[in-house]
Amino acid sequence: MTDHNGQPGSFGPPQQPQQPQQQAWQAQGQGGQQAQQAQAQQQPATPQPSYAQPQQLPSDAARAQVAAAWVRNAPGQAAVPTLPPRETARPQGESKKEKRERERAARKAAYERKKAAKEQRKKGGTATAPAPTAAATSSASAASAPSGTASPATTAPPARPSRDFDVPKPGGRIAPGGRRTHVALRATLLITTCVFALGSCGVMGLMVGKSSGPSTAGLDAADAARYRLTDFPTQQAASFAEQYALLCMTYSPERASTRRENLARYASAGVDPECGWSGEGKSTALSATWDGTAEKLPEYGDNGRYIGVQVRTTDGALTTLTVPVYVKDLKTGEGMRVAGDVGQMPMPARADVPEVDQDNDVVDDALSQQLQEKVLPGYFTAWGASDATAMSRFTTTDASQAATSGLAGRLSEPTVNDVVALVPASVKDTDPYAYKEGQSVQVRVIVDWGDPKGETVRRSYRMTVVNTAQGWFIKDIRGGVLDPDGGRADSDDTDTAPGTGTGAPSSAPTDPADPNASGPASPSASASTTTQSSKGRKPGKS
Repeated sequence: MTDHNGQPGSFGPPQQPQQPQQQAWQAQGQGGQQAQQAQAQQQPATPQPSYAQPQQLPSDAARAQVAAAWVRNAPGQAAVPTLPPRETARPQGESKKEKRERERAARKAAYERKKAAKEQRKKGGTATAPAPTAAATSSASAASAPSGTASPATTAPPARPSRDFDVPKPGGRIAPGGRRTHVALRATLLITTCVFALGSCGVMGLMVGKSSGPSTAGLDAADAARYRLTDFPTQQAASFAEQYALLCMTYSPERASTRRENLARYASAGVDPECGWSGEGKSTALSATWDGTAEKLPEYGDNGRYIGVQVRTTDGALTTLTVPVYVKDLKTGEGMRVAGDVGQMPMPARADVPEVDQDNDVVDDALSQQLQEKVLPGYFTAWGASDATAMSRFTTTDASQAATSGLAGRLSEPTVNDVVALVPASVKDTDPYAYKEGQSVQVRVIVDWGDPKGETVRRSYRMTVVNTAQGWFIKDIRGGVLDPDGGRADSDDTDTAPGTGTGAPSSAPTDPADPNASGPASPSASASTTTQSSKGRKPGKS
């Protein structure tokens, strides 16, 4: 052996005198090497077959060869035995192509063994090693140790125990038996989910159906009659009664026959064909409105109602007629008839309006005058004409639709007569009144307008103005202002007894204060009508 400089030298432990046994081993090794060289010279050169990669010797044989390397035949020389080749080295004279073919044959043999073992496991038996192929045989022969060296017999690897099932590769397909189990499990889960969803839908539908069903446990017969919770088509019957009342209150000798034919289309056979008209005088009805009353007809049960209708004529009179209406089909509202003669009734009773408490109202006279002179005249001029460009100079960016729409020219030439600016509660303690930026103030305004006929009308408004860095701007406007005095405009001694009987009201002059009079309507009558139409509304704080 030589050192790293290529010079012969000694390595390892100090040299010892050679023993007779060691000399015999050395001679035997040299003789074996000479015999191999002579045999190689006698044999002709033939292409090397493809051998399988030799296996590495066991540790005992390797240690024996290393120990023999320390044995020296002569001073300064050592007998180096032929070591087994590395596992990665290919046989002498083997090309890369032959190596690839050899490795491919080895992989194929391993695949055949695995396939045979899998088939054996499917059949339920014990996997047996298949017969070695030619490639495997050649590989085994090529892997044998070289002659002249000691190599113990190698043992085959122990057989792998058979498994109950195969675990597929990630993303691969599972075995047929396992796949069938997987499909059955998925089908079971899907069916269970569907059944659970259908059951949930059924339960929810049952609960919703029970909760949405009609329930009148908390209402008695009086409440049902009060709120008209019946199957009777009240709206359709009221419209039918309004049409009949218009025909009944419109009469003249020139159109008597036509009027009689039109009334016959509404009434039953025994109803007065003239609807109470004596054949003299003239009258024209302008409007007929259901007053909201519907009294049940005992003779017809749920199929009949007494409908109250208010009729206004061209002379300004307001009359209330009670029209009995029968309905054959309650579901569709078909088969309606006036089942009797109409009756004239008095107007509904009117009450005194209570006085409005304004003790807590504080008026800012300075602000009222400023708004009346500098802000509101220009705004109402633009608002009456619906001039959007001019209104934008007086309204805030978040102004309401009513404040930015206007009257479209129906009223013009406004004159602001009275302005009352109410001081907010947060400003009452300041002197003088100091309004912060963004502070809102409620204002009551009275305006005189000129109508298209050239006459002057007075209208009242409730407005909201906002203080900004540029001045006061309008945010909202609403119609109507409450009367703080309340009470009633007419006196108690002007009430007349209610009329009776059927037929049209008499044309004889009566007290002008009587709301049922046939003469021109008085202002009190108009006020009473307005109060009746707004019955049930609670006035808000201005």
